[in-house]
Amino acid sequence: MLYFCTKQLLMNKTNAVRLLEKAGINYQLTEYEVDENDLSAIHIASQLGQDIGQVFKTLVLRGDKNGIFVCVIPGAEEVDLKKAAKVSGNKSAAMIHVKELLGLTGYIRGGCSPIGMKKKFPTFIDESCQLYDQIYISAGVRGMQLIIAPDDLISFAECIVDDLIVTSRNSDD
Repeated sequence: MLYFCTKQLLMNKTNAVRLLEKAGINYQLTEYEVDENDLSAIHIASQLGQDIGQVFKTLVLRGDKNGIFVCVIPGAEEVDLKKAAKVSGNKSAAMIHVKELLGLTGYIRGGCSPIGMKKKFPTFIDESCQLYDQIYISAGVRGMQLIIAPDDLISFAECIVDDLIVTSRNSDD
């Protein structure tokens, strides 16, 4: 098993990290400088010098029929609410209010991981994750990212892989 961590990171294991270790899942941890004014995945990718397509964000939504579910999408993209609703068995879906995030998941904005939430919610990941050998997801705190093979995340978090992002349409196409 490969666990690449600094001494500081090892002292501050998150729930996500503990769960991956317990399951024997390979991962790496990397730190980045937090900017309280910019918690975006674009900022994180820039801090890490990584392709934004590899840095995924975790979004929590509420469906009209099946309640809370999670979408994991590339950091520069926007979740397509119609696609998310359909894949989750809902007619409609909306992002939860940021005030609900901590109570529902145990995580705060900018540090929400698809691994280790308070409760196991249905989790969906954008199919673009399969373009990479490794992707970056939140480790469960601001300033720390997990680097993990998409297949390991999909298997461990029981993710359903589908197209979840808004696709732009050019009039020139």
